[in-house]
Amino acid sequence: MKIGLELAEFGWDSGPAEMGRTLKQIARVADDAGFDLIGVGDHVWQGPHAGGPEQPQLECFTTLAVIAAHTRRCRVAPVVAGVHFRQPALLAKTVTTLDVLSGGRAMLGIGAGWYADEATGMGFPFPPLAKRFEMLEETLQICLRLWQGEHGDERPFEGAHYRLERPLNLPQSLTRPHPPIMIGGDGRKTLRLVARYADACNVYPGPDVAAKLDLLRTYCAEEGRDYDAIEKTAIFPFTVGADGTGVAELTGELRRWADAGVQTAIGIVSSTDPVRQMELIGEKVIPAVADV
Repeated sequence: MKIGLELAEFGWDSGPAEMGRTLKQIARVADDAGFDLIGVGDHVWQGPHAGGPEQPQLECFTTLAVIAAHTRRCRVAPVVAGVHFRQPALLAKTVTTLDVLSGGRAMLGIGAGWYADEATGMGFPFPPLAKRFEMLEETLQICLRLWQGEHGDERPFEGAHYRLERPLNLPQSLTRPHPPIMIGGDGRKTLRLVARYADACNVYPGPDVAAKLDLLRTYCAEEGRDYDAIEKTAIFPFTVGADGTGVAELTGELRRWADAGVQTAIGIVSSTDPVRQMELIGEKVIPAVADV
């Protein structure tokens, strides 16, 4: 099993003046410790699960650029980009730029979005869920068009929600045929889109994980996709404690999810001292699950 990290909380002891230094340290420690992926939540307000909008939140892609500049091997990705925040061509251009500047390590994590108060509070359109899923599918189609060939498929794109007269993308991504696409969520509509367009799914672990992956297998067969070629990822909080007392419990949990079919576990680390958490996970957890 591979282990990833999502930075979703920024209420660090160091405070805003030291956030840049702390972020660089997290990136270097996680990269050296063997984390396969470092992701950042795509929000402009902190979520209610972490204290709400009065808590600090860094912008996703700016943060990923800093992480990319201070790592050498791990993948970098939004986990996951809300489809309502950006026009599809800008999203594809941003991920392409991240891929080029990181030496081919970018991944597009994307989803339909969920935080209505954040969107309305900050002035972002937030259509009903059914429309956001339509926007998500068109966004995936546009990103793939922009990543085709040497500079994109320049034929006009006409969709229900987006229109592009000339989908041109230069420089092209270093990762070919395109940066991997991971779609977040595990409902039926989401898993159908994974089977149709994505290179990875991102599900929430629970007693029905195996059943959800079986459903994805069915959709892959219907879409003519190789189920085994899709990376199965799951995201959930990692708790190891300040002194590592939770390591054994976390390791056991990771092995259970591996048995259910999860290949990459992305840990949400909530701590005022995130660097120490990275060190503990790198020293004690990653080696313990490397063989599963």
